Amino acid sequence: MPNLGVNIDHVATLREVRHGIEPELAFAALIVQTAGADSIVVHLREDRRHIKERDLYILKQIVRVKLNLEMSTAGEIVSIACKVKPDQATLVPERRQELTTEGGLDAAANFRKIKQVADKLEESAIAVSLFIDPEKRQIDAARKLGIRMIELHTGRYADASNRKEQERYFKELENAVRYAKDKGLHVFAGHGLNYYNVSRVAKIKGIEELNIGYSIVCRAVLVGLERAVREMKTLLR
Repeated sequence: MPNLGVNIDHVATLREVRHGIEPELAFAALIVQTAGADSIVVHLREDRRHIKERDLYILKQIVRVKLNLEMSTAGEIVSIACKVKPDQATLVPERRQELTTEGGLDAAANFRKIKQVADKLEESAIAVSLFIDPEKRQIDAARKLGIRMIELHTGRYADASNRKEQERYFKELENAVRYAKDKGLHVFAGHGLNYYNVSRVAKIKGIEELNIGYSIVCRAVLVGLERAVREMKTLLR
């Protein structure tokens, strides 16, 4: 059974609708942790649309499971990460106009920049993962960079418009996991996964962790955050 990482960005999104103080992100993190999440995931974006630096410092103090910071390679964000020292930093692509991360990081095309950032993070004792598309070219680039962990982008599978397309992207994901494991990498996956499509992905041999956020927060509006996390954990079994 893969571990469950819960992204709580959209708890902060709700807070920022009215630029208020609630819902309090720290309380959400504690509930998620108590409900059985294996890691807490947040994305400090350059435009600070939801997560703020203050949130990071508080989470670092209270979270007792793994704290995974999704981040771009921008110098300012890297400096903040090195000060906060999350357990893990996951490097992701980022565009200001996107609603959510639209694809994997192009590790092959941005090799030098990623290498510089990864080295700096590792010097601060932060484990580094790359969020990449399930492609051999990107997996090979991660391996060449000396990265030991990758998170495969599951968006193409999750967003498939029909069964045939979904089958094609599921096979793509399966093959990528097998290839990455053969290269000696730790393999995580996430993006677009929900209560209806996650079970099949959770059964792929070799996936160690699934990172899910938006679907859990949406479910929490109806049934509460603790129950939403516990239900997702059940599906991963």
